[in-house]
Amino acid sequence: MPKYPVGIESRVREIDKLLGVGGNDVRMVGIWGTGGIGKTTIAKAVYNSIAHMFEGSCFLDDVRERSMPYGGLGKLQSILLSEILGVKEVEVTNVDKGINMIKKMLNGKKLLLVLDDVNHLDQLNKLVGGSDWFGSGSRIVLTTRDKHLLIAHQVNLIYEVEKLNHYESLKLFTSWNSFSRNGHLKDDYAKLANNVVDYADGLPLALMVLGSHLCGRSIDQWKYALDGYRRVPNREIQEILKISYNALEDAVKEVFLDIAFFYKGLGEDYVIQMLEGCDMNPKYDLEVLVEKALINIMEDGCIWMHDLIQEMGKEVVRQESPTEPGKRSRLWFHEDVYHVLTENTGTDKIKGIMVKLPAGLESDEVCLNAESFSKMKNLRLFINHNARLSGEVDCLPNELRLLIWPEYPSQSLPANFNPKKLVGLALPRSCILRLDLEFKSLKFINVEHSKFLRKTPDFSGVPNLEKLNLNFCTSLVELHPSAGFLHKLVNLSLTGCRSLTLFPRIVNLKSLLELNLDGCISLENFPEIKGKMEYLKHLDLSETSIKELPSSSIRHFTRLENLYLTRCENLTNLPCSIYELKHLKTISVLKCSKLFSFPKMAKSEDSRSAESLVTLQGGNLAFPNLSKFYGSNLSDIADFLLTLDCMTTLTRLDLSGSNFVSLPVCINNFVNLIDLRLVSCKRLREIPDLPQALQLLDVSDCLSLERVSKLSNLLERKESQMFLGMRLANCWRLRNNLVRIAKKKNMFINQVNLFSLFLSSLPTFVQVEFPGRGIPKWFSYRKDLKDLCECQFSIKIPQNFNWENKGISFCAFLEKTKNRLNFYAQLSIRDFAVDMYVKEVCPDNIQSTGKDLSLVWLSYVPFHDMMSTMARTERNVKRTRVMPPYLPTIRVHFVRISKAVKSCGVHLVMPPG
Repeated sequence: MPKYPVGIESRVREIDKLLGVGGNDVRMVGIWGTGGIGKTTIAKAVYNSIAHMFEGSCFLDDVRERSMPYGGLGKLQSILLSEILGVKEVEVTNVDKGINMIKKMLNGKKLLLVLDDVNHLDQLNKLVGGSDWFGSGSRIVLTTRDKHLLIAHQVNLIYEVEKLNHYESLKLFTSWNSFSRNGHLKDDYAKLANNVVDYADGLPLALMVLGSHLCGRSIDQWKYALDGYRRVPNREIQEILKISYNALEDAVKEVFLDIAFFYKGLGEDYVIQMLEGCDMNPKYDLEVLVEKALINIMEDGCIWMHDLIQEMGKEVVRQESPTEPGKRSRLWFHEDVYHVLTENTGTDKIKGIMVKLPAGLESDEVCLNAESFSKMKNLRLFINHNARLSGEVDCLPNELRLLIWPEYPSQSLPANFNPKKLVGLALPRSCILRLDLEFKSLKFINVEHSKFLRKTPDFSGVPNLEKLNLNFCTSLVELHPSAGFLHKLVNLSLTGCRSLTLFPRIVNLKSLLELNLDGCISLENFPEIKGKMEYLKHLDLSETSIKELPSSSIRHFTRLENLYLTRCENLTNLPCSIYELKHLKTISVLKCSKLFSFPKMAKSEDSRSAESLVTLQGGNLAFPNLSKFYGSNLSDIADFLLTLDCMTTLTRLDLSGSNFVSLPVCINNFVNLIDLRLVSCKRLREIPDLPQALQLLDVSDCLSLERVSKLSNLLERKESQMFLGMRLANCWRLRNNLVRIAKKKNMFINQVNLFSLFLSSLPTFVQVEFPGRGIPKWFSYRKDLKDLCECQFSIKIPQNFNWENKGISFCAFLEKTKNRLNFYAQLSIRDFAVDMYVKEVCPDNIQSTGKDLSLVWLSYVPFHDMMSTMARTERNVKRTRVMPPYLPTIRVHFVRISKAVKSCGVHLVMPPG
């Protein structure tokens, strides 16, 4: 066992559950994870805790190493028999004889066996075989880096070892007592220790190696060591991690290295597409890498790799040619890339280049050698993240599969560039004037923000195109008619193309999922649709000059889910055929100044195309799957809501700017409504009972509003559950009525104290805005800012503090302004001078159209809400952290505060009594 075991107990408990010691079955359990994650340590802890419960036990360590020499498996069989039988040595003359000996001599015995670091199925077959080899109640534990090995041996109970969380990592690292005192870091080491923990990213091996190397060294030596490890990784850590890489087949190694260099954090589908374009077999290879614990596929479909495993991959490539970067297969370090591109030292060894300059160097211009790419005949990938590469590009390798080059400096691609296998082309913010496309394999094009591009090429030369991004090409006037017949096109986006007037008149895009034309302010006509576009789910025509949606075109979008027509100021009506779109989930007609109503529904299916419309017939209701509706300027709100057949599906309703006096009572029928926005409904006076599910209510600038049934009921104790979010800016009449009710009920509180009665019972984060003249007096900590741009509060937590049903409330008083108020509050729970739990709270864009804006922003964060969020900032790696047993300080830091914020406050919220 290690000198300083950290995080072992909880992991042992999980494995104990899988083992189920005491049952009569013979059970095998796998412990699986990457190298250095602690599999052996955990297996030893499990073994030590339960070995006494068996007739015999054996811990076979280093099975991978010890089985490699000739006769190694036979030797392991001998050790296994000797330890269990308690004899000095059992002679095993050959492996097959050893199998029979194990079956005969151990059958009927209740045994505990641990095989540590197995890497081949033959080891399992020869050492532990099947469950019939051992007596009832036996337990076999197998540790491995290869999940497939366990599956192949029919081991169904597998424990995946998770990395240490931040607190556990810090505890393990600080256990080296030469730079800590009683487990607490000396102040001058605290921040650097946090950097070490971030670098190790929860890998116990790295924490122990770095702890031993840095033990007793000075602050400066720590800094030099960390900087050095980021350039050339620690050899001891690398050798352990590299074992898994060495076991891969050559083709899988290539996929691993490409992910380590180019694709970490990207979507699995995209990565598969790119790897297939490089003549690889990614679906199989990715599965192997997952089983070897070298990568993870996250819940959102992105590929994740531990930072130290990524560094191991980069070090493998660096060792291909330690002194000459141009002779390596992949380049990533900015100095090496700079040297190769400016000095023309590249060779045909280079397969991929990633250009990513560190902070502070992004603005530096890198002048290319005119022949920079001439020697890189086998270059497959060129990805420029942030470098400003200047100069003419005379040639590009024809082997390219992916070219990503923001601010591409030339007006066209080289004339001799003919990449038959090019899959992706991304030249955003480029100087491109024209694109000549004859790339049969090309699947996506991105030239967004290319302000000189006036028209697109003929797309018949790219028949396999799936994604076309022309966003914010502000000079673009025409989209070539051939774009309307790209049968494999999935995504077409022209957002912000302000000059676009010519869109293909006829469109037959059979595979299209998403069409974005929002912000094409010069576009007046919607195209004629030929044939069904049954895959189209998203259509955004916001801020276009379209006057109508042709009924004959709309009805072809049979599976449309999202329709956005926001700020279509020339749109006067919608076709009746819109009701045929039964799959619509989102409709937005906000700020369509000439659109006052939806059409009345046709009497029957036979009259759908009739010009004259008749009154809604009972039972013929609209939009059965609608989840979100955004509409302003609408009259007859009650009639419209009654037409909807989405009582159980509607979750968000925005009727801002509408001209009604009272919200219809039928609003209560939308039982799953969670978000209701009624901003600037100037005549609105009363809001009736709202659905119980409602969480967010925004009635900002409802100047006539006098009563919200929910708030009155809260004051009168008829209800106890408050909204989780509420915006009442400029609702002075409502505020005064609430205060009047509070006084009448002898509740000696001001207009905001009512919220404190409910905060401690809330399960999650909440924020509220309301009219006010300052920070509520019940706040324990308050500060006037006096034009300061930040302020800080610290609260010491007493010993044995119970964190349940408690939290922190922050407050800011904002004086009259019409501008957006950008600030945020950072809440952290600290120890060792390190932030252990952090939550940033940023107000939703506070802005008012009213003249008299003086409001209070109040928010509440329960402690358990912080403790159940991500352990560290990493994609979708969620785990629950428990509050550690130290005496922390709660720090609240308000930063980037605009001058309109006059004061801030903090209050430790606890339930009464």
